[in-house]
Amino acid sequence: MSSVLDRVITRARLAIRHTRVEDIPQIVEIQNRVYPEIGGWRPEQLESQIKIFPQGQVVACLGERVVGAASSLIVQWGEWGAHHTWKEVTGNGSFSTHTPNARTLYGAEVFADPTLRRVGIGKKLYQARRQICRMLNLRRIMACGRMPGYQKVGNQMSPEDYAMRVIWGDLKDPVLMFQLQEGFQYCGVINGYLPSDEESRGNATIIVWLNDRYKPKQPTVIPEGPIL
Repeated sequence: MSSVLDRVITRARLAIRHTRVEDIPQIVEIQNRVYPEIGGWRPEQLESQIKIFPQGQVVACLGERVVGAASSLIVQWGEWGAHHTWKEVTGNGSFSTHTPNARTLYGAEVFADPTLRRVGIGKKLYQARRQICRMLNLRRIMACGRMPGYQKVGNQMSPEDYAMRVIWGDLKDPVLMFQLQEGFQYCGVINGYLPSDEESRGNATIIVWLNDRYKPKQPTVIPEGPIL
């Protein structure tokens, strides 16, 4: 965007909707640009996610153009806790681990087109995820975030020290700082969460957002069709 006005106009045009099968080529293309070293979803993984839990998959759009996406599933958090890998908790991206009657929305992925910065794509996707959590009466959102700045200082400190220094304001990490701004709380670090993530040296921060509208006496309810 060339000016503040351009960003304001683009932000106003951003729309969020549930992911469709026809979105898959655009999602894969964007994610491969975001993560050139790790690589993006495979089409069959996205197809499985849409089939298993369509209500948890969303995209950000400018007109017909997909400019970001977020993928989520519901898990029984006690079965995973602070010791799991991305591959384990997501069923290697298939979401075969989705547990509809559980209480935790797990954020498996969120990303935005790197050519469109500072127009609010990430914020819109996080808002949508919180809305899904509330509408399904889930207790919390859990996620494990990348630590892309850790590679530069990994020989000087542990990933736990790195995360704390980011929280204290001594270091900057774009992912963790954004998540904290979105109301998530830092809970710790998982080592070996995503071994292929060289920037994070395989580590990830555990973060949580608590649903203040959660009704413990009411069940998790997943309606048919879209919920956004």
